[in-house]
Order: sequence, then structure tokens, then C-alpha cells
Amino acid sequence: MIASILLHVLILLLMPPLLLGVINKTKAGFAGRLGAPLLQPYYDLARLMRKGSVFSRTTTWVFRAGPAVTLAATLVASLLIPLGNHPAIISFNGDMILFAYLFGLARFFTTSAALDTGSSFEGMGAAREVTFACLVEPTMFFIMVTLARMSKSLTLTQMLTYPSFDVWFVAGATMLLLVGALFIALLAENCRIPFDDPNTHLELTMIHEVMVLDHSGPAFGIILYAAALKLFVLGAIFVNLALPFKTGNPFINWAVFVADMFMLAVLIGVVESVMARLRLVRIPQLLVAATILSAFAMLLIVR
Repeated sequence: MIASILLHVLILLLMPPLLLGVINKTKAGFAGRLGAPLLQPYYDLARLMRKGSVFSRTTTWVFRAGPAVTLAATLVASLLIPLGNHPAIISFNGDMILFAYLFGLARFFTTSAALDTGSSFEGMGAAREVTFACLVEPTMFFIMVTLARMSKSLTLTQMLTYPSFDVWFVAGATMLLLVGALFIALLAENCRIPFDDPNTHLELTMIHEVMVLDHSGPAFGIILYAAALKLFVLGAIFVNLALPFKTGNPFINWAVFVADMFMLAVLIGVVESVMARLRLVRIPQLLVAATILSAFAMLLIVR
């Protein structure tokens, strides 16, 4: 039990930046380039942690607290999610509500820190972030309600370890709708193409990146790590639904989970290589489509 918890924590803390490296390598391969080293995200984080931070005189404690609160909330939320076929470190009845509010708290402080700079540019990015989040949250709500109905439980551990290939055979249409809606929500929540380009520098199209322009040094490193951790957490939820491999050996389950996460990172890299960023007015349409997919999934279960 202790060994499983330690392995859970190690994978949770060390693997998120590696997923970004896999995504970047996949995109570089599609472009015919060698690309940055697979461990480049770790090098970037180490470099930022060695630098100093610059704070504007117009900012308050909100700007400084933003990265720390965002990382803390994301870390606690990650402890509520089961990895592979292993239970979450923290689990209790109704923990999905805490999970949703922790992500909401992280977003609140990220956008508040952006607004605290007094920059209209960052305010524009914060407004877009909150607007699109309002369209993603119903999708996540319908997904959680559907899983709670299917598993007859209100704990994330039971909800996310319930799916299996037998469930896919019995309720394949529902699971397919859930996986499709969740993948769209995953890309939107993590500001990936086609919703946002994490590498863009075009002022009129930036969403997440524009909110962190004034952060530097360790604070910026914390933001990057929290973003990678968020991708990992939502990716773990997606993997539990889409690839519910279960074996009798707990260590094989860990290996399968890590392999599945690498496959998800490759899939994201492929999507970002074959698609362009959507026009800003088209993004709400796709997010509403994801909500409709998840709502149909819920209707198939509760009917």
C-alpha cells in the first residue's frame, strides 16, 4: 500500500512536464524537424527557478499569490484522481464537488493575478479565459453526473475506475460520447490547438499566455508546472475512460497507465500538427457541441 502511494506521488509530480516534451517531439516529427530534447520542459523549469523575479509597482499581493494558489489547488485536485486502476490518495463521498471547485479556485487566482497588473491586454486574456471556462464547465458537469449514474457512486475513485471494456460493450454509445466531449474539454481547458496555441505571440489570439506575460522567474516556472500538472490530471481522467485496461498485477497497471498517458500526449501532438487554431468566434460553437455530446450521454443513461 505504501509503495503504491509513493509511486502514485512520484508519477504525479515527475511525469507532467514529460508529457509536454512528448507533444513537442510529436509536432516536430510532423514538421520534419528534430525538435527540442524530450526533457526540455524540465530544463526550462530548472532555468526559471534559478532566475530572479521582477514585480511591477502597480501589482499587489494578489499577483504574487496567483501562481502559488494555482499550483496548490491543482496539486490537491490531482490527489483526488485515481491513476490507472489505483484508488486516489484522497477519496470521500462527493469529492467530485471539491475537485470542480479546486479548479475553479485555480482559475480565479490566475485571472485575478492577470487583472491585478492593470493591463488591458491581460484583462482581455482573462475575459476570454473565463468566458470559455463557462462553456467548458457544463460539459464537465454532465460527464461527472453521467459517470456517477453509471457507477452509482459520488466518489471520483469509483466513478473513474468503473469503466471497463465490458462497460464499453454494454454502453458503447454513451462512453463514446463521453470520451469525445472530454477530449474537447481537455484541449480547451489546457489551451491547446484548436482553441489556443501555447506557442503563439499574436496579440489578438492569445488567451492563456497573455495572462502570464508579467510573471517571470520562479513564479513563471510555477505557472508552467501547474499548467503541465493540469494537463496530466485531465489526461488521467480521459485515459481512465477511453483506455480502461485492468490487469491483476498492480505494477503492470502502473506501466499500462504510463504508456496510455504517452499515447494521449502523442494524440494531442497529432491533433496540433494536422489542425490550425480556430477563429475566436468559432471556439464557443465547438464548446457548445461538446456540451451537447455530454448531455446526450447523460440522457442515454438516465432515460
